[in-house]
Amino acid sequence: MLDIRFVRENPQAVKENIKKKFQDAKLPLVDEVLELDAKLRAAKSEAEALRANRNKLSKSIGALMAQGKKEEAEAVKQQVTKDADRLKELEVQENQLAEQLQKDMMTIPNIIDPSVPIGKDDSENVEVQRFGEPLVPDFEVPYHTDIMERFDGIDLDAARRVAGNGFYYLMGDIARLHSAVISYARDFMINRGFTYCVPPFMIRSNVVTGVMSFAEMDAMMYKIEGEDLYLIGTSEHSMIGKFIDQILDEKSLPQTLTSYSPCFRKEKGAHGLEERGVYRIHQFEKQEMIVVCKPEESPMWFDKLWQNTVDLFRSMDIPVRTLECCSGDLADLKVKSVDVEAWSPRQKKYFEVGSCSNLGDAQARRLKIRVKAEDGTKYLAHTLNNTVVAPPRMLIAFLENNLQADGTVRIPQALRPYMGGQEVLIPKH
Repeated sequence: MLDIRFVRENPQAVKENIKKKFQDAKLPLVDEVLELDAKLRAAKSEAEALRANRNKLSKSIGALMAQGKKEEAEAVKQQVTKDADRLKELEVQENQLAEQLQKDMMTIPNIIDPSVPIGKDDSENVEVQRFGEPLVPDFEVPYHTDIMERFDGIDLDAARRVAGNGFYYLMGDIARLHSAVISYARDFMINRGFTYCVPPFMIRSNVVTGVMSFAEMDAMMYKIEGEDLYLIGTSEHSMIGKFIDQILDEKSLPQTLTSYSPCFRKEKGAHGLEERGVYRIHQFEKQEMIVVCKPEESPMWFDKLWQNTVDLFRSMDIPVRTLECCSGDLADLKVKSVDVEAWSPRQKKYFEVGSCSNLGDAQARRLKIRVKAEDGTKYLAHTLNNTVVAPPRMLIAFLENNLQADGTVRIPQALRPYMGGQEVLIPKH
């Protein structure tokens, strides 16, 4: 969410930013915000004047009564009553204006970084770098669920009977591999100086609206019926929410946290053949990283965060690349974002396994996360987040890139301590 003063002073810049994101339908919101803001400030000004005058008039009533000027005192009382009625009207008006203004402000997208490429959608994202050699083996690589079934490692039919589509049972070596990847990612981030955290898996609505846009909320979140609670779609939500309404000592920054959580997502719509299996599901587990820092440090942390994911995948011999997300592919709160994609030998292309985002002060403004400097001044923090690893998609990349011609799956050196020393997984079929 933008600062209302910025919108007031730079309406054209805000409109140009909306155009860069190809959201022209939101252009009228800027003028609407300016009009609402003007009306709200006028209502507040009138209300303040009435309150000040009420105090003055109230004092004069006693003096007039003491002088025996009952008629004049009565007239002043009537004016006080009239002003009180008007004040009630203004207070209602203020609340209505403030509510609509807040709604509009939360719909206007954040100002994107000047370095963000301009494009309509993810087809116009720009490849930045590649890491590792994307190889295609001289044997056929089966679909990932077919590989898992060779190890008796997945049961989609049972999951459908229990919970419907979009769920799975992982079994045996594949389930152990899933947990090993999570544990390895946890220790990988701890070794890079991040504090490990297991957060709440449900959050209140004020945290939800603080960390994401209304459109994202509707598309992703599951609400707990009858309660002000939502299941998290990613632990970033509760991790950033940890700092809601806090004033942080500048010396305590940066806050660097890595978290484990299950994640729950609606995943609306049809997703095509390649996204069946465990590619796009309603429930999964993830290791996440977040940073709360000083504004001038967020670009540096942005580069560090996506590099962490690249390094993790490379340590498991999985080729990856990074894509700079174009303007039209950025969620409304994001200033800048990079997707990390892993190589799929079966599809002979890359697919997304993580996303790194710098949100500037947008989440901090919504959640009132402030920093107190040494001189006593206060300012909004910057927040960033990035996927360390989400095993469902990681498992696809891992199995395809480590599958061998004889059907075994090689366990990279880094992961072996988490797999009881196993060097290969041997299929049962």
